[in-house]
Amino acid sequence: AISTALQQSLLNVFRDACNKGSPAEIEHVLQEVKGHLFNRDFATAFGKDEYLEAYAARWSPSRALGYAQIFSDLTPEIAELLDQNADSSKPLNIVCLGGGAGAEVVGFAGWLKHLRDNTSASDEKPHADISKLDIFGIDIAKWDKVMQDLHQGVITPPVLSKYASAAAKAANKAVLPSEVFNVRFKQQDILDTDAAGVNDLLANSDIVTIMFTLNELYSTSVAKTQRLLYSLTASMRSGSLLLVVDSPGSYSTVTLNDATQKYPMQWLLDHTLLSPKKNAEKGTPAQWKKLVSDESRWFRLPDEDLKYPIDLENMRYQIHLYQR
Repeated sequence: AISTALQQSLLNVFRDACNKGSPAEIEHVLQEVKGHLFNRDFATAFGKDEYLEAYAARWSPSRALGYAQIFSDLTPEIAELLDQNADSSKPLNIVCLGGGAGAEVVGFAGWLKHLRDNTSASDEKPHADISKLDIFGIDIAKWDKVMQDLHQGVITPPVLSKYASAAAKAANKAVLPSEVFNVRFKQQDILDTDAAGVNDLLANSDIVTIMFTLNELYSTSVAKTQRLLYSLTASMRSGSLLLVVDSPGSYSTVTLNDATQKYPMQWLLDHTLLSPKKNAEKGTPAQWKKLVSDESRWFRLPDEDLKYPIDLENMRYQIHLYQR
């Protein structure tokens, strides 16, 4: 499990990068953001830096802790993926669709830090030998500054009080050194990206994540989301991984054969990616293999007190991991 000390280090990244202003000021901005989200006015909710920073300060820290634990839980599957790559000096390339708010960036940083701190652990579980992470976030909103600030927060020692002891100053280190952690961001509407564009974005990706985003994509357009998943299938190389995490019990309304019906998100996902009947008819093997699937899991905060200016939350989620 991810240690409480490391969890606190990840929270410190958000504290220093996103908490601009007093808790009362942030709360005031958050109320505005919540109002726009409630009205599903996403263009306004994610329309200015002040809103984006407040959103990331409020919702991303809890998720980042949950994501770090999820990635840690999936280390055996990721280690198997790395075994297929002969060159272990190459970075692990991760594309985060809808990853603008930074929870994936900080979560992956926590996971890599956890791996680096536990390299001498027992050999019972496969160990992921990762020299470097290259993370590419793609989102419809302009998250450049938040992503940049969080990246800097990961590779820069946290801000200490001027009254900090000499021992505290000596122990004050960045979560990761800059040479092992690279982050890029592109503002793009992935649903309006054609197959060639998706191929360009996903070229060389080892892992693609869609975290608390797929159901929003389905809600926007089932047809466009299906098309995206087909493009993704065509673009990702054999052996690479697709990780989908979302709220449990997510349903989308779909019209099939003139009948409108609600389908679970997981059913739509499997229908698109696995479709055994379609593949059997063509005599071709399924293009995806499902490695992990769980309709409901919990990430719970530790009993020890974690310090953060805004209340943290446990995270309930569904998880599906596919291998190309």
